[in-house]
Amino acid sequence: MNFHPGNLYHIYNQGNNQQNIFLAREDYLCFLKEIRKLILPNCEIVTYCLMPNHFHLMVYTDERLVEKIKQGGLIIDKLTNGIRKLLSGYARIYNKKYNRSGSLFRQKTKCKLLTDESVVINHSLSVIDYCSNCFHYIHQNPWRAKLVARMEDWEYSSFKDYAGLRNGSLCNKQLAEKHCYYSSENFMKESYREIIGGFEY
Repeated sequence: MNFHPGNLYHIYNQGNNQQNIFLAREDYLCFLKEIRKLILPNCEIVTYCLMPNHFHLMVYTDERLVEKIKQGGLIIDKLTNGIRKLLSGYARIYNKKYNRSGSLFRQKTKCKLLTDESVVINHSLSVIDYCSNCFHYIHQNPWRAKLVARMEDWEYSSFKDYAGLRNGSLCNKQLAEKHCYYSSENFMKESYREIIGGFEY
């Protein structure tokens, strides 16, 4: 992955062959604990959603990204290394718990730069509209997949925190206000609107 400071990114991966990566509530909570330990020290998390067979993170990169570390024969940033450790570490925990072996996630984690002018122009949107769409798209995942009747019923996303239904500390709401049009007054109404253009992130 190629991260640069001062940008928003949408990071996502799924189980191999679309297999489930979370089978119990404890699995979701374990993954969130690992995110707090391995991802949060290296960037700001704006929003997240864990689904039965995949996950989404929106992160903001800052000056912490400048420092590089050596990993084997590679020189990489700490966020890239954190993502690598998150997936491999969780896979070890999952494999031990469910008595399985082998890879759990797809080999390549996807990472989309949201504050890329060229991408935004292709969709005829402003940068903040594009980021706002992705913000809501991530939260809409369980609702669109018909796992819940309302987004506020899904425990494993940041929706409850932004809706004021839970006092979570993983996400940076100030960055959501700045980059994604978030306001506590309009959040519920905006969350259920159709994503402009209907395109996938």
